[in-house]
Parts: sequence; structure tokens; C-alpha cells
Amino acid sequence: MSRPFDVVRYAGLSKGLEVTEMALSDVLADNAVFRLDADYFGKNALMAVDRLVAHGSVRLSSVAKITDGIHESLPFIEDGPVKVLSAKHPKDNYINAFGFETIPQAYHDKNPRTSLQDGDVLISTVGTIGNAAVVTKDILPANSDRHVGIVRPFPGDVSPYFLSTFLTGKYGRVQSLREATGNVQLNLFISKIGQLLLPRFSSKFESRIASHVESAYEVRRRAAIYMMQAEESLGIALGLDALPPPPQLSYVRRSKDAFAAGRLDAEYFSPRFVELLRHLSIDGLSIGDVAPVRRERFVPKAIGSFSYIEISAIEADGTAFGDEIAQSEAPSRAAWHVQAGDVITSMVRPIRRLSALIAQDQAGSVCSSGFVVLNPTAIAGEVLLTYLRLSPVCELLDLHTSASLYPAISEQDLLTIPVPYVDDSMEATVVDCVRTAQASRRRAAELLDAAKRAVEIAIEESEASAVEYLGSI
Repeated sequence: MSRPFDVVRYAGLSKGLEVTEMALSDVLADNAVFRLDADYFGKNALMAVDRLVAHGSVRLSSVAKITDGIHESLPFIEDGPVKVLSAKHPKDNYINAFGFETIPQAYHDKNPRTSLQDGDVLISTVGTIGNAAVVTKDILPANSDRHVGIVRPFPGDVSPYFLSTFLTGKYGRVQSLREATGNVQLNLFISKIGQLLLPRFSSKFESRIASHVESAYEVRRRAAIYMMQAEESLGIALGLDALPPPPQLSYVRRSKDAFAAGRLDAEYFSPRFVELLRHLSIDGLSIGDVAPVRRERFVPKAIGSFSYIEISAIEADGTAFGDEIAQSEAPSRAAWHVQAGDVITSMVRPIRRLSALIAQDQAGSVCSSGFVVLNPTAIAGEVLLTYLRLSPVCELLDLHTSASLYPAISEQDLLTIPVPYVDDSMEATVVDCVRTAQASRRRAAELLDAAKRAVEIAIEESEASAVEYLGSI
């Protein structure tokens, strides 16, 4: 006859569950808040912690000062001098340098505790728990909100690049998720960040990992430069750099024009935008003419998963990363299938240049209803992407938005935005810049993944094995 525990263990495993049996003394060890939930004592989490303890790891608080960002509501302004980094900015060992809110310099100066420094490591404490990245000089000046932890390594102790690599790897993430608490929304408190275990290795090995990761950061920076070159080249070719500002400080429009447009705001009838529209309309083409909308409706299934692209997933290099989500948990905004070569652009706040080119391996992914999915047929996808990211074009898109909290342009208005003809030579230049930028981004991701895996190998096997692995990349 089976004992009761054997029956429970068998029933649980038959449903894909697991059972952990522990002594009460082990349960209470390092458990000041008396956690008893299954997530905290999951086999994978316990195995990771045991391995780190056996390695002789140290608490994160022993090698770094740890705090978080501003807790009060921030006084955001348009195009302010100081960026604000939040939980959406640290990703998988890089900071998405896109979509920053900004604050006044005076407010930044009054909050030195949360002011970011070169070499700080940010870790997301809500949303995707455990994303981490190093703050670099090109992002500063910057401050932070309460949804990130700021880990500032003590001078000469541990490299921020080694630290960020560990935190985004298997052993860092399993700890971050284990220590996160909350019902409606998980939160990783800074007191728990300080308790995370950090394995230490020889200074030579840690320096090698740090150097490898710094190289990846530099490759990613080059990707951003190539995108800037694409935009500058296209803007100059279209004559957008030479458009003079209108001399008028005031102007008059006929009432029938205002009623026909359905607008009464002065900005909509600004001579600057009238001239911009005239300039871009020279060839009589619109976005809808060169890139019709793709309408492949997503219908969730009962089983399986899919890659979901939301607006926050847009990257600075014109790419977008999808999150793998169970079909049964599909968000209500998961609306459209996308295919390789499509360009998706956000209808919400278009001034933020939220457009991306869908890669070959993303075919069949699903994007949010906040995007319009464009299928370039008479224009290169790279050129359309770059055009939609040009500042004057984004201003024009923004001019057609309505509402105040979530200003959005309608699909119909988006499709009527004019597009000038781009000659073959300029098209080749832009395509080359965009493809080089995105290839650089992929290379950076490969380098970062290799560094993470090397740290894991060093924990599980030895430094020598990890060095051998890195040498094969």
C-alpha cells in the first residue's frame, strides 16, 4: 500500500506539477518574511540557489549600493534636457534608447539620489522582472522612476558589465523571479535585490566577460549610428533639411476650410505644415499607394503559443521583439498577423517614431491593434521604415492625431500621408544602412548571449570550460 505522501506526489507529477519536501529549519533559513508559496520553493529555484551557495557566492549588497528611482509623480515635459528611465528601458543586457520621457533640469538637480551615473546597473522591478543593463555615458543626463532598481557597484569591486550579464542570465533571473512578490502585479523590492547571490570568479575571467559585453554594447551603438545615417541621407535627398521656416507669426484661414477639415486648432493650418504637405505631395503618391494595409486577423486557439509584438517592444534600430504568449492568454489587443518585410507603425503617439520592419524569422507573429500593418509593394520596406521615422513626417502624423491622453492618428489619415519618389541610388543607400544596422543589432545580441552562457558554464563547470566556449564564438 502506498503512503499518503506517495499518492500526492504521483498525482501531482501526473499533472505536470512537482512536490518539494523540506525541513522546517531549511524553510525558515534566510526567509524573514516567512514565504511558504510553491514558487519560492520550486525545484529549479532551489537548485539554482544551492549551486550558487556551493560556489561561494556573495550577497549583491556587499559589492554595490542599491536604491530605486523617484517615488512621486514626475513633471514630464516635451523634449526636456533630462531623460527618465523606467522599467521598459532595461532589456536583456542593453538599454532600449527609445521612447524616453523627459523632465526639467531643475527637477533633476533636486533628486541626486535617483540621478543615474555612468556604470550604474538598472534592473526592472515590475513588468518583466529582472531585465538589467548598464547605464552608459551616451544616455546621460538621466534620472529614474520607482520601477527600476539602481545597482551601483563599489569602485574597484565588480564590473557593471559582468554584473548585468549575470543578472540577465539563468541564475540571476531565477533569483529575481523567486524574490518578487505581489498579487495583481509582481514587484521586486530593493531589499530583495540586495539579497541576490552573485558568484565571484578570478579577476581575469570577470574582466574577460566584461570586455566581451562592452564590445557588444559598442556594436549596438554602431547600429544606432547606421540608422541615423539612413534618416539623414533620406531627409537630405527629399529636401526636408532645406525647407525654410515660414516667416508668418500669424495667419488666417477661411471658415469653410476649417469646417471641411473638421479642425479649429491653429497648428493644423500652420503655413509650415501646409508647405511640408505641398513638398511631400510633389509626386502624387501616398502611403496607401506604396504600402497597402495587410489585414490578417489573429484568432486565438485553445492550445499552443504565439509571438506577440506590442508597442513597447519597438527598438531604436527599427526592430521589434515579440514575447512568447500562450494562445489561451492572448491579450484582447492582439489583433493582426505580420509577415516578413512588413512595416508596422503605431497609431498612438506617432511623434515617438514607433515603427519597425518585420524580420524573416518573425513571419506569422501577431501585433497589437495599436499598429497599422503596412505591406510595402511599391517601395522598399527599409525606405518606408526610415521615412516614417523622419522627424518632419512624424510631426505631420502627429498633426492628424486626436484626443489628449492617448493621441492617435486614424488608419485612413495615415494612408493618405504623401510619399515622394525615392530614386534607385538613394534607395540603395538607405537599404544598406538599415540592413547594416539590423545586422549589427543581431551581432550584439549574439555576443551578449555568449557572455551569459559563459558565466553559466563557469558556475556549472569551470572557468576554463567557459573560456574555451567563448573562444569558439
